[in-house]
Amino acid sequence: MALTLRERAARTRSLPPLGGDAPGLLLAAVGVATAIAVHAAVPAVPKLTAAVALGMAAAHLPGLRPVVRGVARSGLSTAGKRLMRLGIVLLGLKLSLDDVLGLGWATVAMVLTVVAATFAGTLWLGRRLGLPGDQPLLVATGYSICGASAIGAVSQAAGSEEEDVASSVALVTLCGTLAIAVLPLLQHPLGLGELEFGRWVGASVHDVGQVVATAQTGGPGALREAVLVKLMRVVLLAPLVAGVAVTVRRNARTARRAGAAGTAGTARTGSRPPIVPLFVAGFLAMIVLRTTGVLPERALTLAGDAQELLLAAALFGLGSAVHLPTMAKTGGRIALLGLGSWVVVAGVSYAGVLLTT
Repeated sequence: MALTLRERAARTRSLPPLGGDAPGLLLAAVGVATAIAVHAAVPAVPKLTAAVALGMAAAHLPGLRPVVRGVARSGLSTAGKRLMRLGIVLLGLKLSLDDVLGLGWATVAMVLTVVAATFAGTLWLGRRLGLPGDQPLLVATGYSICGASAIGAVSQAAGSEEEDVASSVALVTLCGTLAIAVLPLLQHPLGLGELEFGRWVGASVHDVGQVVATAQTGGPGALREAVLVKLMRVVLLAPLVAGVAVTVRRNARTARRAGAAGTAGTARTGSRPPIVPLFVAGFLAMIVLRTTGVLPERALTLAGDAQELLLAAALFGLGSAVHLPTMAKTGGRIALLGLGSWVVVAGVSYAGVLLTT
């Protein structure tokens, strides 16, 4: 039986809207595939770095910009949040407590000092420069722990604005990418041997992929030391996220007591984040699982590939949220913060390597 025009219109209104997360997730998948192709063509460019850059490009290309800001926005935001959490959980399978403890207590103390000095110094400088929102906290986290992955984890605990997360990821990714070219040039002028160079890279470069790309120029020994030191920094992600969650809860409680929780404050503190978020608990569980040795090498390899794909999709989503005209308003200040933090992490880690080797 043929439908009247009114019946057709009513049925059309009753159908679920097309879109949802699917267009954005599909665009993120295309971005990941392109990032893989870029890495294959230029191996010095890590997949995760390429994913961020491609996300930023997609957000500003005239043909893609309306799609990124419109029908794909929901899915890209989902990629930047939920896929980031899954990727962080799988990141735990790269860590073994035995490997970390095998570095020795002197190296453990050095890494703790580097992380604490970089985090505190960057946070202080960012606030002195008057950067908005959570940018000082997020940049401090990215520089001190593991780049974009750490920023994603802490932003989940702090309830950070997507724009603050995107700007921080862009800065940390840019500086980490520059490290791939700059640090190898400094190895011999600074008098660093293969092992010392590897430890310096592992203690000072942000993202795991960037550490690998930088350290491999110093030889296989440098690469091994760099990865071990770097993964020890990653272990500190869990206590840092827990500390941020505790601080958010305390600030929310203080705001409620003072009666100062307005509309913006309610959005950020209306729900009490757990002291240890679920994805961080999963991250710790994966470390324990890896330490037991029950997983075969094939399973670890597949998990590593999945983790990289998930983080690449998440970083593409975050990169697509970067708005360059907005960043330009604080461009000088955030660039100064990036440079200052880079000096701190490189200088403190260099001194630490000299004292412990």
